[in-house]
Amino acid sequence: MNKVIQSMKIAFRALRVNKLRSALTMLGIIIGVGAVIAMVAVGSGATARIQQQIASIGSNVIIVLSGSINTGGIRMGTGNAQTLTEDDGKAIANECPAVQATAPSSRGGAQVVYGNNNWGTQILGTTPDYLTIRDIGIQSGQSFTGSDVDAATKVAMVGKTVIDNLFNGADPVGQVIRIKGVPFTVVATLVSKGQSPTGQDQDDLIIIPISTAKRKVIGSSKSNAQAVQQIMVQGRDGMTKLAEEQVRGLLRQRHKLQPTQDDDFNVRNMEEVFAAQESSAQVMSILLASIASVSLIVGGIGIMNIMLVSVTERTKEIGLRQAVGAKTKDILAQFLVEAVTLSVLGGVIGIALGITASLLISYFAEWSTLVSPGAIVLAFLFSALVGVFFGYYPARKAAFMDPIEALRYE
Repeated sequence: MNKVIQSMKIAFRALRVNKLRSALTMLGIIIGVGAVIAMVAVGSGATARIQQQIASIGSNVIIVLSGSINTGGIRMGTGNAQTLTEDDGKAIANECPAVQATAPSSRGGAQVVYGNNNWGTQILGTTPDYLTIRDIGIQSGQSFTGSDVDAATKVAMVGKTVIDNLFNGADPVGQVIRIKGVPFTVVATLVSKGQSPTGQDQDDLIIIPISTAKRKVIGSSKSNAQAVQQIMVQGRDGMTKLAEEQVRGLLRQRHKLQPTQDDDFNVRNMEEVFAAQESSAQVMSILLASIASVSLIVGGIGIMNIMLVSVTERTKEIGLRQAVGAKTKDILAQFLVEAVTLSVLGGVIGIALGITASLLISYFAEWSTLVSPGAIVLAFLFSALVGVFFGYYPARKAAFMDPIEALRYE
């Protein structure tokens, strides 16, 4: 231990003699470590953002959308034909073992009035299970019930954006708002959900019973009063893929589709969509970190070059040390400690630079960044290993010098 401490003292003294050269030598390591930490922070931030978006959608969510139909050889676009019904939603809940809950829903825009204020927002007609499937919490008040859906009660739950634009700080619960001139009593306020994965404000929303929405606000299909735009489905834990298959099979059976016919609905498994996005973000994070790691290799080559120069400059010193009894391993340790000291000091400064760069990227570019302690530790250890790897050859060259030749060196 004493020999290691002594070697470190000699190493620091040697580095202080040539401060500018030492600083320039460390620059590659500093930039490399800083770049690795910053790039990993960007990648981790993107992954965390996707995970937040997954959480905002809800857990194990499958969205069934109305599809298209063929009319005289003309294929209508997705959603143009209302091919789903409330009964489809009930059948999915009752006949698909892998499904935990369903919530048929229809959506439309409307102008909402409270007192002297008005606001254009989205009106969602659905059932109470929608809150469970989408993991939407109640801030105050209480949700409407299945009885309200059956009775087409004129009650509403409002999102934060609607509250901010209509109520001017007043408590919305118990207040009466008008949606397309129809009075609704606010029974609950919703916990904020923020933006959706597509950038839509999920808080700019009023939720009402689906029966009320069809009769009073959004309207219903003249040909089918049971028609809905979509059905939200929640699969049981670990059974989302099976639930998707069961839902597709049941709907094809209910809609009397032949094996050669295309689905007249669309099933979207949000778990698969986000898993693909998360995988892409992780690959990008690894790619960015790999590119940044090249700077560490370049920094290591710089350390090796400078250490070779140092060995050449101190040839006579090495010869004197050998002449007075210094062993090969002592000289090897001395130069190896110098190389590691350069890389470790560069790594520490690089960590500070990387964290600062991550904060600046987050502030100026408005990208989500997440500095990972694991990335910091990994970058630091890698910088130390670079010092050992690229410092070994110069240290070995110094350690195995011929003492007589070293003393004669001019």
